[in-house]
Order: sequence, then structure tokens, then C-alpha cells
Amino acid sequence: MGILSNLINGASLGSIYAIIALGYTMVYGIAKMLNFAHGDVIMVGGYTCFCCMSYLGVHPALAVLASVVVCTLLGIIVERLAYKPLRNAPSLDVLITAIGVSYFLQNAALLIWGSDPKSFTSVVGTGSFTLFDGQLTINVTTLVAVVANIVVMVALTLFTQRTKMGKSMRAVSEDKGAAQLMGINVNKTISMTFAIGSGLAAIAGVLLCSAYPTLMPTTGAMPGIKAFVAAVLGGIGSIPGAMLGGILLGIIEIFARAYISSQMADAIVFGVLIVVLLIKPAGLLGKEIREKV
Repeated sequence: MGILSNLINGASLGSIYAIIALGYTMVYGIAKMLNFAHGDVIMVGGYTCFCCMSYLGVHPALAVLASVVVCTLLGIIVERLAYKPLRNAPSLDVLITAIGVSYFLQNAALLIWGSDPKSFTSVVGTGSFTLFDGQLTINVTTLVAVVANIVVMVALTLFTQRTKMGKSMRAVSEDKGAAQLMGINVNKTISMTFAIGSGLAAIAGVLLCSAYPTLMPTTGAMPGIKAFVAAVLGGIGSIPGAMLGGILLGIIEIFARAYISSQMADAIVFGVLIVVLLIKPAGLLGKEIREKV
């Protein structure tokens, strides 16, 4: 049962990575930029939920909703102030700006909440249930993470395939200039992408803090980077790829901790990124695009 237990725990952790990776893959697929401040939005979502429950006594469901709203607004503000002026700037300028936004959010969190770790109370409780006559125990948080990942992926897929805004996002992803000529508001579409990605980061932040109940200003940094690896593994720009990459990476990490070394697990995760870039740079479900020069 040890292997099955690790598999389930890996799928749970990978589901959190997948939800974070969806934010990366949407922004890259549509705006063609890597938002390395995405991990810090996760941290803001965790702190918002923590403050609502601990200081205001808000019901966990409403605290999660408040977290999503705050992070969605934060995503729109960051896009308008930091990224929109760089719409036609070189990629390096955008990357440096993203790193700057990341440090700004981390240090703002340090000023507001301090550096002391906060004990986060799980929004789904601490219950568990057993299978196979008690040989396998599954936490409620584990189950909720997997279900949330499936629901988010299905909802996002339907949104991009069936709604007018989703079709606008796909058009902007293909060709911004052509989309603008067809009457699509490119700036509004990109802002909506950041809003959705940041809202998903809030959900991931709450799930992450529920599974690992220690909250700090650097809480989202490492999961954010690992989620980027998951996005690359699955094929950055692909929604199913983000889910597949996240779950695979979570399983790889848990098995590495269990059977190799907990100290080497992170190195193995980042080693996956190197291997993917060497063997299949487009990722498992990504599309290789040839450009004429």
C-alpha cells in the first residue's frame, strides 16, 4: 500500500502544481510572457484567506472567495501597471519586470505580516477516511485538491472553447495583430487572462496552505517555480498539458522523497526541466511551431 499511498499523495501535490501551472500556461499562451510573480500571488491568496478566517472569523468558503477576489484584482492591477506598458518591449525587459514584481510582493508581505510563520487552518478540515481495512488513509485535503484540479481544468477548457471571451483569448494567442483587426480588444483580453490566472493562484494558495499549514512571505516561491517546470513538462500553452505536467511532477517529487532522498527531491524536480528541454522542448502535449526567418 506504500506505493499506492505515495501515488495518491503525488497526485494531490501535482494537482496543486497543475492549478498553478494553468496560470503560467494561460499567460504565456496568450500574452507570450512568463509571469514569474505568479508564485507570489499564491502567497497573497494564502494570507488573504488566513486573515479572513483568523482575524475576521469569516466562514472558510467565504474566505476562499475573498482570496480569489483579492488575487483577481491584484492580477489586473499588476498587469495594468507593470506589464501593459511593456506590451511591445523585448522579452528580457518583461522578464526583469516580473522578477521585480515578485520581490515587491514578497517584501510588501514582510512589511505587512512579518517574517514569522503563520499557522494556517485547513479550509476543508482535517478529516480522513480509510480503505482496504485501514491499510490506506486518505486525507480530505488530498481528495479536495484532486477534485478541484479536475473541476478547474474542465471549467477552463469549456470557457476557452465555448465563450466569446475564451474564443477571443484563442484568437489573441494565435495572432494579436489579426485579432485586433477583427475587432477584439487585445488589452482587455490580456487583462482577463491575468485575472483568471491570478484567481486560480488564489485557489492553489489555499489548497497549498491547507496541505502544508505553514504560511510565510516566501510560501509561494518554490511551488511557483515547480509549477513552471510542470507547465514546461506538459507543454506550456496547453491546458491539458498543464494538468498532465503538474500531476506527473507531483508524483515524481513524492516518489523521490520516499525512495531516494528528501534532500535530493527538489534537485530531481529541476532535473526533469533540463531533461525535457533537451529531449522535447515543446513538452509532452505542446506543439512545435516553426517560424520562417
